[in-house]
Amino acid sequence: MPSSRRDFLLSASAATLAACAPALRRTSDKVDVVIRGGTVFDGSLTATGIEADVALNGGRVVAIGRRLSESGRLEVDAKGQAVSPGFIDVHSHGDGTLFADPNAESMIRQGVTTVVVGQDGSSRGPRAAGDDESDRDSLKAFFDSIDKMPAAINVASMVGLGTVRGAVIGNENRPATDIELQKMVALVERALADGACGVSSGLEYTPGAFAPLSELIELSKPAAKRRLPYSTHMRNEDDQVVEAVEEAIAVARGARCPLQIAHLKTQGPRNWGKLDTIFAKIAETRATGIDAAFDRYPYLAYQTGLSNLFPVWARDGKPEDFLRRIDEPATATRIHEYAEEKAALIGGWHNVQISGVGNAADKPTEGMRLDDVAKARSLAPYDTAVALLKANRGSVGMVGFAMSEDNLERILAHPQAMVCSDGGSLAVSGPARQGHPHPRGAGSFARVLGRYVRERKVLTLGAAIHKMSALAAERLHFSGRGLLRVGAMGDVVVFDPSTVADTASFENPFQYAVGVTATFVNGSMAFLHGERGARTGRAVRVTA
Repeated sequence: MPSSRRDFLLSASAATLAACAPALRRTSDKVDVVIRGGTVFDGSLTATGIEADVALNGGRVVAIGRRLSESGRLEVDAKGQAVSPGFIDVHSHGDGTLFADPNAESMIRQGVTTVVVGQDGSSRGPRAAGDDESDRDSLKAFFDSIDKMPAAINVASMVGLGTVRGAVIGNENRPATDIELQKMVALVERALADGACGVSSGLEYTPGAFAPLSELIELSKPAAKRRLPYSTHMRNEDDQVVEAVEEAIAVARGARCPLQIAHLKTQGPRNWGKLDTIFAKIAETRATGIDAAFDRYPYLAYQTGLSNLFPVWARDGKPEDFLRRIDEPATATRIHEYAEEKAALIGGWHNVQISGVGNAADKPTEGMRLDDVAKARSLAPYDTAVALLKANRGSVGMVGFAMSEDNLERILAHPQAMVCSDGGSLAVSGPARQGHPHPRGAGSFARVLGRYVRERKVLTLGAAIHKMSALAAERLHFSGRGLLRVGAMGDVVVFDPSTVADTASFENPFQYAVGVTATFVNGSMAFLHGERGARTGRAVRVTA
């Protein structure tokens, strides 16, 4: 093995991993898997990596040590490679295609073994308004369906406070009545009892955007009792981003629960300088005893709905109500001015890329910049955006290019930062190939390891692994996951630090990451040397 690779894998300290233990089985027995000779990082913050074998049996890690005597029914040569806990995508939308394609190809190919869905205020349940006697459309039913599938990856879920509001109130822009608030709290309590790992809000989306501070606090109190976080896509991520951070802190302080700021960013060049203020507020909050943290994906563009360039008040009610207001004399000018300003904030309409449409006639626009679509149609960019929204009943996906590389690196390096994709599960073919999505679903974790560890040296390898595994697992109370220790669940990834990289791009998002040799989920091979294995993922129910 070249000395440069050894230097990369092994830090100056070769201290024995706390996880290492003697072999647990007789030498005449075989275990399910032995991963030989890799440099093992256990996922802890101080892990530096030592050369060791890892044995998996019965779904768990049964031994870690040098030259284990056990033989495996499957033996994996990991010499010159890193071996770590499977990665946890702490903010994912990977369930979007999972029922159509449970292979989760883009996830397992970058070492992700667990995704946390139910984000941005939207979860698979509860949707049956106030029906406490039925499991229909509950998170329990969702978890049961994951186990029955099964998927290639583990799936945990938060309960979306926007989903809860929609189940009780609908998409109306008004405060909840006392009785409605009680119903919403009961639905949150039930979802947490079913195993949800926290509560989430999406305050730029309806109906979550209609929730006042007092409602968010009350709906987060059930999570506080379990020390589970309030995870928020904040009300604003550009001109009012500091005020939005203050509101997020106020929710956590009022409910007395941990705070997770989702995909922390400052959008638009005029807001890039606000990161120091945000970091200071997070530090001040932590000093008062509130566990405030955040996550981020390693790209400079975000993905959302095109309607998010339009004011929240205009989106009250049904899609047809929103589309009608765009043309009504009383509201049309205000809406137009707001959208133009939003586009200007991120650098103009060229920084808006169409990522997904439902209308067949608009399919050629997927992957195009909006100003280019406008030129092709001989329309103004705003009129083009409106035409797309009308043809697709208000549902058009977009990617917006708006962030700073320097800020991204500072966010990833921050001690309270975790790594997420904020993306879906993709595939180069089949039902998980849809639209023209952000490449983060195919490349986030490999990109951190390749670009920000190996190339940019923003993080050490051990620190990056910690942010991708143990840090998230501890925060969400994932028992037995996130650390590569004897007795832990057998979620393990083997990768080459010298070659791991993302290949998906904004021009071609349907390309898999490279450099991951093997991914094991609950002790079984999910991916090895380019080939898929068994689907042994399960629902992760939190019992905190």
